[in-house]
Amino acid sequence: MNEPAPLWAARLLAARKTRGWSQRDLARELARVSDKPLPEVDSLIRRIRGHETGEHRPDALYTRLYCAAFDVAEDQLFGTTTTPVPALALPSLAPDADLYERITRAIEQPRRVDLATVQWLEHCLAEHRRVEDAIGSRPLLPLVHAQLSTVADLARGVRGQLADRAVAVLAQYAQFIAWMCHDSRQHAAALAWYDRSHAWAIEAGDSRLAATTLNMRAHQAWSLGDPHRCVRLAEASRWHDGRTTYGVQGMAAQMAGRGHAQMGQANQARTQLAEAEDLIRTAAEHPDNEPPWMYFYDEGWFLMQRGMAELELGDARRAADYLERGLSTLPDHYRRDRAWYGACLAHAQALQGDAEAAVATALSITPDATALNAYAVTALQRTAHDLASAGAPDAEAIRDALVPSQS
Repeated sequence: MNEPAPLWAARLLAARKTRGWSQRDLARELARVSDKPLPEVDSLIRRIRGHETGEHRPDALYTRLYCAAFDVAEDQLFGTTTTPVPALALPSLAPDADLYERITRAIEQPRRVDLATVQWLEHCLAEHRRVEDAIGSRPLLPLVHAQLSTVADLARGVRGQLADRAVAVLAQYAQFIAWMCHDSRQHAAALAWYDRSHAWAIEAGDSRLAATTLNMRAHQAWSLGDPHRCVRLAEASRWHDGRTTYGVQGMAAQMAGRGHAQMGQANQARTQLAEAEDLIRTAAEHPDNEPPWMYFYDEGWFLMQRGMAELELGDARRAADYLERGLSTLPDHYRRDRAWYGACLAHAQALQGDAEAAVATALSITPDATALNAYAVTALQRTAHDLASAGAPDAEAIRDALVPSQS
């Protein structure tokens, strides 16, 4: 098994991805900020690749150039100064001097963990979740693993009323890591982390988190083509009804609906999806009642989930309608998810026989698909194959666009 990249390499990769730059873009930016001649762009790209994988640490010149290109301090990017919790160089995560000192003391003496420290850890996790929506899982996994290690040390020292909240933070971290492992197609690791998250959620007495983890496991089962397990896990999530929220219950109902759809059971699927729609609409009326990890789940998101279910049921017209409506609400910075749902839409358009629309949709999202979403790439490859089999003249353009580029 390959060793994980060092944290400075993960930060370097994340800094580039957050700005939406390719390695070629970064090479040009390094050349722009340098006061000395640099190698040709292709040679710079090879050097950048070696730095981002952690194979070679940048020397003094490239350390300075990276900091200038990203406009960040050296200690933020390369960790030359010890920080209490490994994190991205995000302005929103910079604690004030007093809080910084309290976090540092808590790490040195875990029994001194206080509410402000736990709240900052929750905020740190929330900010990294949102960054992951834009840059994908790969740059963040090493950092979040390192954060979890620190949080676990802290949680072991917490006593009294804060203990359950600290364990709940651990459960949230484990769930986030599980999701990123799944997104990276590390399915066994994802399952192990979901199990760990569920156990911590039960220990913390957090039914909302325990139910959500079961919902996420149901999604993993659906992704792996196991609809029976998907439905069973979604039903298990509903055992917590009465101690969760409408949004969490709505997620469980739509997962059950998608499982039934994957089995071709249209009536059961649409019954579950109708219930999910009612629950999610009710949740939208009181968004502050939902837990922080449900920040993304709204009526627009549900429309896209319903579109996926209609694809499973073979109703391409309904699927395209739901997906188009949902995508119109999805913010542009959700690049990975726009790639996935865009790939679903292209597939629905192809099934309807609208090859021109399918090709246009596919080409619009291939850059984000190749950079951020392997599942979307697979879906687009399938759509390109189907279009080519039907004699669509531009199907080859999708295949060409999916050829790996400098990322």
